[in-house]
Amino acid sequence: MRLLVEQIGLPVSVDTRRSRVAEAALDAGAEIVNDVSGLADDERMMEVVRASGAGVVIMHMRGDPRTMDARAHYRDVASDVAAELAGRRDLAVAAGIARDAVVLDPGLGFAKRPEHNLALLDRLGSLTALGHPVMVGPSRKRFLGAVTGRPVDQRDAATAAACVVARMRGARLFRVHDVATAREALAVADAVLGAGGAGA
Repeated sequence: MRLLVEQIGLPVSVDTRRSRVAEAALDAGAEIVNDVSGLADDERMMEVVRASGAGVVIMHMRGDPRTMDARAHYRDVASDVAAELAGRRDLAVAAGIARDAVVLDPGLGFAKRPEHNLALLDRLGSLTALGHPVMVGPSRKRFLGAVTGRPVDQRDAATAAACVVARMRGARLFRVHDVATAREALAVADAVLGAGGAGA
């Protein structure tokens, strides 16, 4: 990883639920920890992030990848996800992680049915209201297949559309496979947002 960090010249994120993996990656130059468990799986993870001063992406998930589908039950998905992420954020801050180091991720596809993912994209304001940058990772997810009927390797256009919706609702960071397509789509979204205050 150290060679990767030196070669690309950009902040590197490590995607892990394990504190030892995060610690090794941070020692090798990574600057961000992306924990799909929301810092819940490994009790040392918060301390590793705090001690390093790294940025952290706290993602919403219930259960683990084996049990999460059975836990996709919500009274109101946007409100419930926001409340649960706020709780994880509060624990992280109480553990000494800086508030401005936190990014929130609604966890599209993790303990979510297709209708939950669509509702979360539409109501991202529930997360942006918590005062942190919001990241979404819709790329090639099953809910896009449910909407379009496309197999996983043909969902990049749908991914770009989901990113645009998320951007219009306030998301700032995006996890995608097809970077070029997403960048073009987001450039249009940003141009529209920037033109919103223009005179006639």
